[in-house]
Amino acid sequence: LIPCEGEYHFVFQKRSFNIRQGGEICFPGGGFQEGVDTDFKETALRETAEELGIPKGKIEIVGRLNTIIAPMGQVVEVFVGVADVGIEQMVVDDKEVERVFSLPVSYFENNKPEEYYVLLRQYPYYIDEETGKEVVTMPSKELGLPERYEKPWGTFRHKIYVYRTKEGVIWGMTARIIMDFIKFLNNPVV
Repeated sequence: LIPCEGEYHFVFQKRSFNIRQGGEICFPGGGFQEGVDTDFKETALRETAEELGIPKGKIEIVGRLNTIIAPMGQVVEVFVGVADVGIEQMVVDDKEVERVFSLPVSYFENNKPEEYYVLLRQYPYYIDEETGKEVVTMPSKELGLPERYEKPWGTFRHKIYVYRTKEGVIWGMTARIIMDFIKFLNNPVV
């Protein structure tokens, strides 16, 4: 967060197109680096410094949100920090960040996200992209499991949140973090 125009703003970045999930809007972040980071808080500060050029000393971590476990297996530790800088002072790493912008927290308090769903299924195999061959990851037949487990099974509806903003669509994990933050503001845990 940064103070801006008399209120707090979320700071977002649009990812460079040459990296994974290019062109998407997100918060700064990345993976824990063994031997570099002492904990996940340190990871959050390092990644923010690398991506947005905000020195660690200019960020005060004011809290944490709940850990998020994405359906694809990613575990995300969410830290809330207030940076004592303006957007114009940020020096973005253009290898990772196309641009940086902010939007007021009040926008998200006053605009609920749209809700959509994707369907997730369990597959006991996958098709190798290089060879085109089926790779069995769950040998259902060999294990003597019922025949229905030799094919994809189950359908789980996973909710996807979407905010439409003047800066673009904010969705998925980023929208979930925003929602969790707004929910916490309205119902803080003592």
